[in-house]
Amino acid sequence: MFSRRHPFLYFILIFSAIWGVVIVIAALVSNFGQSSKSIMDTKPGIGIVEVVGPIYDAKKINEDIKKFSEDPEIKAIVVRIDSPGGAVGPSQEIYREIEKAKKTKKIIASMGSVAASGGYYAACITDGIMANHGTITGSIGVIMGFTNFKKIMDKIGLIPVVVKSGDMKDVGSPARDMTDVEKQFLQDFVSKIHHQFVSDVAKGRNLEEEYVKKLADGRIYTGQEAVELKLVDKLGNFDDAVAWAGELAGIKGPVEPVYPPEDELTFIKKVLESSAKIAKIHFFDPDIKAEYLFQGQ
Repeated sequence: MFSRRHPFLYFILIFSAIWGVVIVIAALVSNFGQSSKSIMDTKPGIGIVEVVGPIYDAKKINEDIKKFSEDPEIKAIVVRIDSPGGAVGPSQEIYREIEKAKKTKKIIASMGSVAASGGYYAACITDGIMANHGTITGSIGVIMGFTNFKKIMDKIGLIPVVVKSGDMKDVGSPARDMTDVEKQFLQDFVSKIHHQFVSDVAKGRNLEEEYVKKLADGRIYTGQEAVELKLVDKLGNFDDAVAWAGELAGIKGPVEPVYPPEDELTFIKKVLESSAKIAKIHFFDPDIKAEYLFQGQ
């Protein structure tokens, strides 16, 4: 049986077939899926920027933040976060864009069900953070991992051939075991990125680094605990966060949330696009990677 002789190749074929069926079905129904987001108008209001799902690309989020920060009709911004975090680079890019936007607009972070690791990284630089009592947040830490295919490759007879310029050039290779020297090298690397996280949280929250470091062992906190630990400012839902932003902006009366214009992709296409990107990052590109990611999601 082909499936027994070549289990890895068999899995790839089955996965590809299933993915193909999903794409075909989505293509047939995509024209029926429309988002209910509001379209930006000319009324003064609070700009809403959504950070939803794993963070692996900051481009659209940062574009929305920048547009709202430059729009005179937008008086403040609420960054709505429902994310377990993601890649280090994009999380840091969002942090930096919020930091720049604060020069012209007040920015509030509103935490949904989860705003952990890279999700908290994005929130901590805002002017204020609001969470629900049971929001999962914190997870201030770094994780680095890769998938090792050595045993499967040995079983099906694949022999990797590597020509490299230095001992560390293929560190974390999925085709061989990692040496103790390589493990220590990567541990030191993770520690450096972790220090960046701790330092930026301390800066954003106006806390001492040593205090943040004690909280930054990767553990998660409820929203209520986070308030007590000074990682979050207030407890409340999304509407409360919008009202708070309006108050800081000096808006009198009811506050109107304003969403960015919807792009041309439908909801289903977005889900497929996001799923394909995550599958590519975690399966088809098994390179070692560092992430600000809470893996409980």
